[in-house]
Parts: sequence; structure tokens; C-alpha cells
Amino acid sequence: MNNTGNNRNILIATILSFAIFAGWYLFIGEPAMKAEQAHQAALVKAQKQHPAAAPAAPGTVPAVAGGAPAHLSRSQALAEGGARVRIDTPSVDGSLLLKGARFDDLRLKHYRETSDRKSPEIVLLAPKGAAYPYFVDFGWSNAAGVNQALPDDATVWTQVGGTTLSPGKPVTLRWDNGHGLIFTRQIAVDDQFMFTVTDSVQNKGAAAATLYPFALVVRIGAPQSALSASYMTTLHEGFVGLASDSVVDPTYSKFKDEGAQPIAFSSTGGWLGITDKYWMATIIPPQGEAYDGKFSASDAGSTKAYQGDYRLGARNIAAGGGTASVTHHLFAGAKVVDTLRHYEHTMGITDFVMAVDWGWFRPITQPLFWVLDYFYKLFGNFGLAILLLTVCVKLVTFPIANASAKTMAKMKKIQPEQEKIKERFADDQVKQQQAVMELYKREKVNPISGCLPQLLVIPVFFSLYKVMYVTIEMRQAPFWGWIHDLSAPDPTSILNLFGLLPYHVPAFIPVFLSIGIWPIFMGMTQWVQTKLNPAPADPIQARMFGLMPIMFTFMFATFPAGLVIYYTWNNILGIAQQWFIMSRNGVEVHLFKNLRLESVTKYLRAPAKAPEET
Repeated sequence: MNNTGNNRNILIATILSFAIFAGWYLFIGEPAMKAEQAHQAALVKAQKQHPAAAPAAPGTVPAVAGGAPAHLSRSQALAEGGARVRIDTPSVDGSLLLKGARFDDLRLKHYRETSDRKSPEIVLLAPKGAAYPYFVDFGWSNAAGVNQALPDDATVWTQVGGTTLSPGKPVTLRWDNGHGLIFTRQIAVDDQFMFTVTDSVQNKGAAAATLYPFALVVRIGAPQSALSASYMTTLHEGFVGLASDSVVDPTYSKFKDEGAQPIAFSSTGGWLGITDKYWMATIIPPQGEAYDGKFSASDAGSTKAYQGDYRLGARNIAAGGGTASVTHHLFAGAKVVDTLRHYEHTMGITDFVMAVDWGWFRPITQPLFWVLDYFYKLFGNFGLAILLLTVCVKLVTFPIANASAKTMAKMKKIQPEQEKIKERFADDQVKQQQAVMELYKREKVNPISGCLPQLLVIPVFFSLYKVMYVTIEMRQAPFWGWIHDLSAPDPTSILNLFGLLPYHVPAFIPVFLSIGIWPIFMGMTQWVQTKLNPAPADPIQARMFGLMPIMFTFMFATFPAGLVIYYTWNNILGIAQQWFIMSRNGVEVHLFKNLRLESVTKYLRAPAKAPEET
């Protein structure tokens, strides 16, 4: 019997199944790469249009030197810097260095290094001399050709107001340059992650002064994972900002080459800084004022110092008591979406929520997150939220899936006629194909439409992966049982029988070999799903279908547990949906036959025998 047509349909279904994990590159990854190349070209163009590194430019923002290599512990580096002002809020704690009035010591109270609540707090900002210094400075720069003394990173400010920096309790610092300029800085903080820095200058001298306010954020050294990132990775770490309503986000690797030029841009409103996966330090200029921004890198021993900065327009300060002031903001904390949206709305910070790396599927990723977060607020558990979201996705796609399943049901109904056509035209492939197409037209069947739901799965799958991988709301979010972090792979392992054997799986064992319970559940549900349809007549295809659940099980072992739970539950709902639609359309469900459980079901359905009379 010639099975060419049937084999072709099975091959199409197989290819589309693999497209969930690989096909996206051909249709989305490559266009995204071109978009990224165009984006980088735009950055280069902006750089040429705004040469921020020109030495004669007025009000040039200083480049902060990397300093000596890290050799101190954090506590030693903090003690060595000099006097400090304590920072204590419901969300952060740390200190402000009076030398330079520098923000270089900040920890996040509600976030720990591990899911163990006794583990250390997440460290965001760190001083020079420690490993990976990360700090923020605010200041003033002179007009071109002017050399008057201004506060810099060596200036020791005097604390003249406040004690501990906390919500509702600002601190005030002052410095006199000895030549008529008196600098005052008031620093306030809210109960989340926003600092307000108000700088003012009083000119008691005999000559007018022109000064340019600036702010900068510096990180010395960068995570190795971020340095090796490319457009194919799912995570952006490095510079991030918004200028002229466009995201500007060069990676660390953009500056890895010797002599890499700064990326400069101009805007009215916006923000810029340095971001990690879950946290960031971002400087925010007055939103109604134009500024010149720049991302750059310089050598700092064996590593690089990465600097993002902006410079505002000139402040002309009259002699004999004239004053000028400017208010900056600093966001230093966790990228909680609700918090970013709050600042976006209350402070007018344009698109601040774009600090989260939503990825290429942003139109799908953001709504998925909002729905997931809403369900979490209803149930208090992201695992339950994922299960309900899966049901919602199934309901939204049900009309298409229903039409697709009906098409597949029709295909199964006309399969006997297809077999007759193949027998009739066994020696003439052209006539065979023509007759099959006529059959499709007569029965109004489109075999390709039966695979449409698989194509719809691709963007939803990758968007949900993005949500679970980059949003801090999913970090260390527990589910029931052994899942204590839905954003991490299932922690159980088949190598120690899921904890029954008294030893831990060595860390050098790859995750995909140390398969957990949920990936196995997922593989089982996918295997059951393949058994709903008749087994392929071709033994090669049958083996291919049999291997797919095993391959997917190994792949899913490395995915976040939340995504595996989603896909497992999606498979279960898909099995129920397909069974329902096939039954309604009078198509035989082959599940029990293919699982070789037909004899069991016959036994269970058989009427009970009447007891024999004695």
C-alpha cells in the first residue's frame, strides 16, 4: 500500500512540533537579528551626530577612573572610605559616603541570595576597593576654559542636617569651595527605591559663574554571562535607557574591543543606567529638560569601568548671592513592575517599565505578565496563577483549535477513500495527487489548517518563558511540594530517585541529565497525546513519534519549573479537548488501543455476571 500522502501529513506535523523550539529562529530570530543590527546602526549614527567625547565641549562629564584592583572585603572597603551617612528604609539599607557624597553601599532588604530567608541580602551598590564596585555620583562641571574648584569624588562634604537617611527624614550636605561658591545637597528617599537629590549653588563671589549639572552611574567589572551575551540570548544585562521615546540598550560586549567609542544621545525626558537581570541603578534627569547622555567604557586594570551619564544645560549664577538648583532622581533597587509603573505614572518618567527586558514578543509578553500577576494577587500563588493562565490561553485559542480538530477529524473520516485512491493510482503519482486534491476540495478539507494551533503555541510559549525568566515577581516564587522557585529548573533528580537515595547529585552533572519530576510528568503527558491518533504505518515515523516525548523531556529539564508546569497542564487540557472534539465528530479515539489498554476497558465495561444458582 502506498502511504505517500499519509506520510507527508505526518512529516508536516512532526516538523511543526519541533518548530515550537527551533522554528522560531527562522521566522522570528533572524528578523530580530536584523532589527538589532539596525538598532546598533542607529546608535552609531547617533554617536556621530552627538560626539560627546569632544575635549572642548562645555560642561564635560568626568570619566571616573577604575582605581586600584579589588583587594578588600566589602566591610574593609566601607571602613576605608571615611565617614558615612546611614541609609535605612523599609526596602533598602546601606550608607552614603561623605567623601564625594557617593552612593556606593546599598542592600535590598526583601531579596536574598537564595530562597533561604536567612541567606544574605542582595547587594546592589558596592564601594571602590571591593569586588565589582558599583556606585552613583552627582555633581557640577565647569564651562569650557574655566578651572574653578568644584566638588568631585575627593571632596569631603559636611553633614549639616539630618542623621539617618530614611523616608520623611532627608539629610543635607554642604561644601564651600573657598572662592565664593557654596554647594548644598539635600538627599531624600521614599519607602521603595527612589532617591531624590536636590543640588543648589549659591554664588557669593564677585563674578558670575556658569555650571552644568551632571549625574553618572559606574560599574567596574561585569558578570561573565553578560559579557558573553549575544542577540540570541534571552536576557539583556548592561546599559539601559530611554531617549527620545526609544530604548537605548548597548550590552557590555559592545565595548569589549580596544578603543570602542562612546554611544552618545540627546533627549528631553527619559532615563539611563546599568541593569542586571532583576536589579538596576538608574539616574533620572528632570523630565521636562533636555540633556545629553552617554554610555562609555574605559580600562580599569584587567577589567573595564562602564559608565552611563547625562549632562543638563547651563546654569548661569549671578554674582553677589545668585543661586541655581536642580533636582535629580536615582532609582536603585529591584525591577518590580508595579513599582516601575507607579513611578512612571506619579513622576512622569516615560516608559520606565521598559527597564524590564520584555524581549521580542513584548506585545504578548507584557499582557501575559499582567494576567499572570493579576491571578497571583487573587490566589497568592504563582503556580495556581500559571494553571489558570493556561486555561485562559486554551479558551482564547479554542475556536481555532476546534476548527483545526474538526479538520483533522474529517481527514480521518476520508482516510479510507485516500487509501483507495492510492491503490487505484499506485503507479501514477501525479494522478494520485490530483485525485487526493479533488477529494480535499469535495470534502472541504485543508490539511495544513490542522497544524495551525502548533504555530500559535510558539509566541505564547516563548513569551511565557521570558516572563518566568526575567521578571523579579517570579524569582523564588514557590509552588506546592518540592518547587520552591518557579523561575528555576525542577530541583529533583532521577539520579538519586528524587531524593529517596541519601546523596545529592553533584553540581557538575548537566541539568538535562538530572531530570526532575515535573519534566517527566510533561514527557508522559506528551506521550499520551501522541497516542490519541492512529500509529503511523511507517515504522521509522512511528519511532520518530515515540522519541519526541523523550527528547522534549530532556529539553524541558533545563527550563524554569513554572514553564514545565504550564506545558504539562497545557498537554492535559489538550488531550481532553482533542478527545472531546474527536468524539463529537464521530472519529474513533485511538488512545486506549495505542496504549494497549483496550482489554482493560472492555473488562471494565463488561456487565457483571449473574451469580450461579447452587
